[in-house]
Amino acid sequence: MSRWVGGQGYEVEPIRLNGHTLLRVRQYGVLVAYCRSVAEVASYVDLDELVELVVLPRGTAREHH
Repeated sequence: MSRWVGGQGYEVEPIRLNGHTLLRVRQYGVLVAYCRSVAEVASYVDLDELVELVVLPRGTAREHH
């Protein structure tokens, strides 16, 4: 699942809650809000600062010397 991080410790990720997909906004790991739309997220976070966090599976990259 996608996850976005931004300045000032913000993190946004889609979650399922009570059968609905919501965007959870956290700052430094503390819940700020559950949002129904990107427009709602924008009231908490500068969308221009968000970047997608890509987590690579372990063991997919080899280190060359």
